[in-house]
Amino acid sequence: MSKVAFLLANGFEDSEMKVPYEEVLQAGHQAEIIGLKKNETLLGKKGSVSYAADKAVSEVKAGEYDAVVIPGGSSPENLRLDQDILQFVKDADSAGKPIAAICHGPQILISANLVQGRTLTSYPPLKDDLINAGAEFKDEEVVVDGNYITSRTPKDEPAFVRELLKVL
Repeated sequence: MSKVAFLLANGFEDSEMKVPYEEVLQAGHQAEIIGLKKNETLLGKKGSVSYAADKAVSEVKAGEYDAVVIPGGSSPENLRLDQDILQFVKDADSAGKPIAAICHGPQILISANLVQGRTLTSYPPLKDDLINAGAEFKDEEVVVDGNYITSRTPKDEPAFVRELLKVL
């Protein structure tokens, strides 16, 4: 059984959190929601789901988790300026842990300076941001490059979840 950290802030894409989160739990793994403040209620941008942060990023270490999931929507934009979030992702990456980012999720990887020389996909309007940060962009439903799993939009969730569960 693996323990998966879901990095979350307000404005996440509802299904990009809900679907992987529920699939990870159904597969018998643990999932913890990591936000900026413990117990803060985080609302999806469509308002169909909300979650409470199990822990604040300032109280956890990447080494406590087997994988990291970064749902899209506005959540990554709300997290990418937080130094604890960036350090958490850098630590997970340097330990070779799987990092699964969908839609706008790669914004956090860009801010953490982790995409240079990597192949990723994302929400299509982020293509230039990824390329400018040194990544190769592929417009595919899921791209796996080493420990990175990236997808574009909610329609890619089945492939995204399939690849995530494979590495768990």
